[in-house]
Amino acid sequence: MAAEARVSRWYFGGLASCGAACCTHPLDLLKVHLQTQQEVKLRMTGMALQVVRANGVLALYNGLSASLCRQMTYSLTRFAIYETVRDHLAGGSSGALPFYKKVLLGALGGFTGGFVGTPADMINVRMQNDMKLPPSQRRNYAHALDGLYRVVREEGLKKLFSGASMASSRGALVTVGQLSCYDQAKQLVLSTGRLSDNIFTHFLASFIAGGCAVFLCQPLDVLKTRLMDAQGEYRGVLHCAAQTAKLGPLAFYKGLFPAGLRLVPHTVLTFVFLEQLRKHFGLRVSS
Repeated sequence: MAAEARVSRWYFGGLASCGAACCTHPLDLLKVHLQTQQEVKLRMTGMALQVVRANGVLALYNGLSASLCRQMTYSLTRFAIYETVRDHLAGGSSGALPFYKKVLLGALGGFTGGFVGTPADMINVRMQNDMKLPPSQRRNYAHALDGLYRVVREEGLKKLFSGASMASSRGALVTVGQLSCYDQAKQLVLSTGRLSDNIFTHFLASFIAGGCAVFLCQPLDVLKTRLMDAQGEYRGVLHCAAQTAKLGPLAFYKGLFPAGLRLVPHTVLTFVFLEQLRKHFGLRVSS
């Protein structure tokens, strides 16, 4: 009798990413605060203490609704494209495709997901950064849907896709780092014969993938955050990059530690949740 295997349903990536976002949202908020500093004044611990002292512990979860909305647009799209096409081409076996095809597929899925998720991503950045602004300049969005509605009403539909090119490029890089590298790392770990397809293997492969994703996407992530939080001071991506470069080359890696501290655990949790969803609720296939 053929062995039974399971593959993900198209929406599992979005659900797994939402679960991970609930755990790592405070780190994402601190990353945004650090990246939008015009000068390096506070490090991660100092920023966390400042947020808690000024606004309370729950302020670390400001913008959670926008973060979940982002995962259900950006992450759901990129996972759906990557895993659906990969399983179709490889017959359900993630190891059947050569790595360069996984990279191309990850870039395609990530670029598309980045574009689809841009509106929610912008609202996420604004809601997280709102507490830093003077009271008269705060946007005070009640939740993600309120933010989307108000941007369309007050700034026009086009504004929702401000920074879309940057978000799409970043999405392509982070998806290559996460999904493509996860599949490849998992394949290499399993090929040693020392580990089986269990939660430790998932943790190890996702940890490697998270590190790759941080290295690839941090410069673009800094520029994307600055563009989305801008109030007219940048004329475009190149101008934003030029202004950031004036602060020195390391400005493109501002918030690298909290970005890694957020993205690596987020990657690990996403794939651990995804593998459990696949194991218990995935579509049955014969292999």
